[in-house]
Amino acid sequence: MGVELLQDSEVSELCDECGSAAGIDLPRLLTTADDDELRLTQNAQPALCFAGLALTLLLRRRGIQPVAAAGHSVGEYAALAAAGSLTAPQVIKAVVERGKAMAEAAPAGTSSMAAVLGLDAQAIEVALAGMNDAWPANYNTPTQTVIAGTTTGLEVATQRLQLAGAKRVIPLNVSAAFHTPLMAPAAERLRSALDRIEWRAPRIPVMANLTGRPHHHGAHPNSPQGPHKGTFHKGGLRISSSSFGTLPTGVPNIPQGGAAVTRYTLSNARGMSVSILDYGGIIQSLTVPDRRGHEDNVTLGFGNIDGYTNA
Repeated sequence: MGVELLQDSEVSELCDECGSAAGIDLPRLLTTADDDELRLTQNAQPALCFAGLALTLLLRRRGIQPVAAAGHSVGEYAALAAAGSLTAPQVIKAVVERGKAMAEAAPAGTSSMAAVLGLDAQAIEVALAGMNDAWPANYNTPTQTVIAGTTTGLEVATQRLQLAGAKRVIPLNVSAAFHTPLMAPAAERLRSALDRIEWRAPRIPVMANLTGRPHHHGAHPNSPQGPHKGTFHKGGLRISSSSFGTLPTGVPNIPQGGAAVTRYTLSNARGMSVSILDYGGIIQSLTVPDRRGHEDNVTLGFGNIDGYTNA
C-alpha cells in the first residue's frame, strides 16, 4: 500500500525513523505485507497512519499548507501530527501501542464490523435495540452506517437489519469490532502510553472526533476532548452529521497526482460538500478557502470512509 510513497527518499527516510522508534518493520508493512497481515489492526494502524503522514509531507513540499486538520479514528493521530502536536516518530509509536491494545482487547476472529447500506441511522439503532453484542460503530453518511460486534452478534444484527429494509449488509475485512464496548479493556493501556507523550498545542485547529470542535491546548486523543471517552473505544463514531460544522465552507479542490476521487456531502455541516482524495485507501485531503478567500488545504487523516478500513 505504500510502495509508491517510499520511492520518495525523504518519505523513505521518515519511514525508517518512525519504524525504528516504534520497534516495527514499517517499510515492510508498507511494501510487502499481504492482505491477511494488514487486516490485523496492530499492523493496519501504523501503516495507515504513516501513509497519511507521508502524503502530508508531500503536499507540504508542493507548497500546500493546511489551515485545519481532522482525522477519522486512527487518522486523528495523523491529523495531530500534521498540526505539530507531536512528531511523526511519536505518533507512529503511539499508534503501534493503540493497535496492540485493541488487538488484545478483542482477539482476531472473535468480532468484526459490517457496513449497512440503504438504511438511516435511526432505523439501525431501532433494529439493534436491546442487543449487547452488536452496536452502531461509525456513522459515515446519512445512508451508510458501520456496525460492529461479536461474530454471533453480527449474524443476528444482519438478520434484523435485512428485515428492517437494509439494501445491503457488507462484512468488512477488519480484525475486530472497533468503536464498541469490546474495546474498553484497551483504554487504560492506551491512556498510559499517551500520557508519556509531551503533547504540544496544535499550530492549526484539529477537529476532535468526539466533539467536532478543535482540540484544546495539550489535549490528546485519549482525553475528554478526544475520541476515547465517548467514541474512540466505547461508542459510535459520527462523521456525517455536525462533526465538521465548525470548519469553513468552501469549494472542494483536490491536488493533482492523486488516485480516484469520490464525492460526499456531510449533512448539516453548513452545506459543505467534500471531494476526497482516495490514495491507496487513505482519504487524505480537502481544500477550503481560508478567511482571506485563498484556497488552502485541510489535511485529513481518514481511514477509508466507505467503511472498508475502519481502524
